[in-house]
Amino acid sequence: MRFAVIMAGGSGERFWPLSRKLRPKQLLRLTDPDVTMLEEAVNRIAPLLGRDNVFIATSAHLAAPIRKAAIVAPENVLAEPDKRNTLGCLAWVAASILARYGETGRHATLSILTADHKIDDPDQFRDDHTLAITIAEETDSLVTLGVKPNRPDTGFGYIEFGEQVDSHTSRVKMFREKPDLATAKSFLEQGNFLWNSGMFTWKVSTFCDELAAVDPASAALVLSMAEALEKAHEDHAITLFRQLPNISIDYALMEKSSKVFCVRASFPWDDVGSFDSLLRTMPLDEQGNVSIGHVVAKDCSGCVLYNDTEDRVLTAVGLRDMILVQTGDAVLMAAISDAQRVKEIVQMLGFSSYL
Repeated sequence: MRFAVIMAGGSGERFWPLSRKLRPKQLLRLTDPDVTMLEEAVNRIAPLLGRDNVFIATSAHLAAPIRKAAIVAPENVLAEPDKRNTLGCLAWVAASILARYGETGRHATLSILTADHKIDDPDQFRDDHTLAITIAEETDSLVTLGVKPNRPDTGFGYIEFGEQVDSHTSRVKMFREKPDLATAKSFLEQGNFLWNSGMFTWKVSTFCDELAAVDPASAALVLSMAEALEKAHEDHAITLFRQLPNISIDYALMEKSSKVFCVRASFPWDDVGSFDSLLRTMPLDEQGNVSIGHVVAKDCSGCVLYNDTEDRVLTAVGLRDMILVQTGDAVLMAAISDAQRVKEIVQMLGFSSYL
């Protein structure tokens, strides 16, 4: 059996006020004016594996709005009980698959995908994933997809690849955290570094066995959670889940395993992490602006102008490299260079109704 799991947790703080606690960025139209990013992610992989074999892994508080969106079957929305980073997410996914499918699930192959990326050329995307699936099944390894960098970006983690297996695949030498600008430039010049896309492929059995080799306690929790879920003892499974360390899958497993391969992605890719990324992912007008909704602009350039209301107009004059967003109850204005700082506003708002 082959499944896809789309990770769709988090709230996307850098896209406030569009994104809210119950309206995460995955349910926004940030890469296509007609469909949400989560719909795009499902539509991209469904032709390869079948829509019935696509799962969405999300936070407990987002399960209801995602099920309401009816992108996949309600039972295929897996709600992790608490925040435990990507290790917790993927441990819960593995336990859920084992509980639902038993020994058959242990031999299933999972393609771990994301819901917040801009990916063009879906046919090539599926070809690359087919290769990753084949490698994972034939070698019992953990396979990640890396993207050739075209700029020294400090917002991505990097993969240093080593021995080349074929024209598209190499062994992973090391994972690198998000670098400073000088280091990112060095990575680009060296030529043996790829952006870490956060997409993986592995057999459930390989995930469990490799996790047991580097973190026996967490691996044991996965099996215990699966047993509890199979017996419908969800409260006990949640108690076990909360014993997992709150760390990323990169740190917990990928950086420590000796059985990691990297497929170099052939498809155009970009991370949609903040408003400035829309200048790369959405159509631009003649002045280089992204204009969404009812917008009237004069003498503006390099701006993101986003009106999320139906009964108001958003207007701007003489702006350069600015973000201006209007919703029914909030307005955001920031310099493009401060796009990453939008989350600071969210933190200042605390637990207000504007979140």
